[in-house]
Amino acid sequence: MFMAVVDTIMVGHLPRPAITISAAALAQVIYNTLAFGIGGVLLGLDTYISQSHGAGRVDDANRWLLHGLVLAALLSALLMAIVAAGPIALRHLPVDHVILDQSIGFLRALNAGTPALLLYLTLRRYLQAFNHVRPIAAALVSANLINAVGDWLLLFPHHLAGHRFGGYGVTGAALSTSIARFYLAGVLLAAIWYVNRKHGYGLRAVFKPLHFERWRLERLALLGAPVGGQIFVEISIFAAVTALIGTLGPLPLAGHEIALNCASITFMVPFAISAAAAVRVGQAIGRRSSAEAAAAGWTAIALGAGFMLTASAALLLLPHTIARGFTGDPAVIAAAVPLLLVAAAFQFFDGLQVTASGALRGAGNTHAGLLVQLVGYWVLGLPLGLLLGYHFKLGALGLWLGLCAGLIFAGIALIATWQQTARSIATRPGAS
Repeated sequence: MFMAVVDTIMVGHLPRPAITISAAALAQVIYNTLAFGIGGVLLGLDTYISQSHGAGRVDDANRWLLHGLVLAALLSALLMAIVAAGPIALRHLPVDHVILDQSIGFLRALNAGTPALLLYLTLRRYLQAFNHVRPIAAALVSANLINAVGDWLLLFPHHLAGHRFGGYGVTGAALSTSIARFYLAGVLLAAIWYVNRKHGYGLRAVFKPLHFERWRLERLALLGAPVGGQIFVEISIFAAVTALIGTLGPLPLAGHEIALNCASITFMVPFAISAAAAVRVGQAIGRRSSAEAAAAGWTAIALGAGFMLTASAALLLLPHTIARGFTGDPAVIAAAVPLLLVAAAFQFFDGLQVTASGALRGAGNTHAGLLVQLVGYWVLGLPLGLLLGYHFKLGALGLWLGLCAGLIFAGIALIATWQQTARSIATRPGAS
């Protein structure tokens, strides 16, 4: 997500920033909705690998990784096919054709990095379930540096020794992101090879000879599908709002993209904490320690909510400064500031809902989040946003207020669900 923020900042310094930011916004929200919805199925690995590791069944965890890689390959092919067909649907949107043309180029360049993105998502599940998180952090930091340098090289024209290179505009930002994702997947592959050799996890025995078990793929898909569905429901509401705001013109859409980037980057911190919650809760359940599982879940929720309160304060106190970091265009800044204030209002509840979802995933409950998101966003949030945005003429601000209401509902509902789940874990046979 930080790559997307850097891409937005970079394209915001191209000529006609309202157009370039809008084009990046449209392509990013479409790709992210599909990629993290479909790729979210792989998050089912958190439950199985963590619980196997917690129970001391390393060979079982290795077999889950193998089948996760197979599932990732299948999902990559599906995702690339859907994204490749995306321009057909884009052409029918009532959005400025200049924005659409640049969005399509951006989308196609992002799609080139799809196999690397899903490979990274799979490998990350294994490393974090085995408590090897430093390689992930190092890979992410260095990949973002590569993306930033790539943006500068590819977006803007350069001349060296009489030769011209770069100057790809908006599409250059997406190419840079795809390159960085291949690097990211490569580093995690090297990290798994290293930790396997150092700790003797026996991964080679799983891959030589290859032996696939259909039931593992089925269980992964059944457990992961609601997780992917939950992510899809959450991101797709922002995609729907992006499409609606796109009909209002380039300025509201550019302001929306800036606010959405800020909300997305703050969301990544509790999202990471939710991954830790899934691992720790899963490991504790594997060890049949209900007290440890409950403590891990509540600790993650407190950490996520605490960080988001800090993020809320920053958005509330510094909206103009934050918007100016993306572009110097006063009109775009003015469009972004009211939406940043709404984002400040829902930060706390966003932290609650995502960390509670992670704790629930570690316990094997992947359906509650999907149901809550469907009701919160599509039954409550979007209708309210449409009413405020169009009937009461609040435009983009009204649509964001609807999103805020949906997130408040989701945060409260998922905390209540985790409370019930933590109690039920304690009553399981053999729990301590």
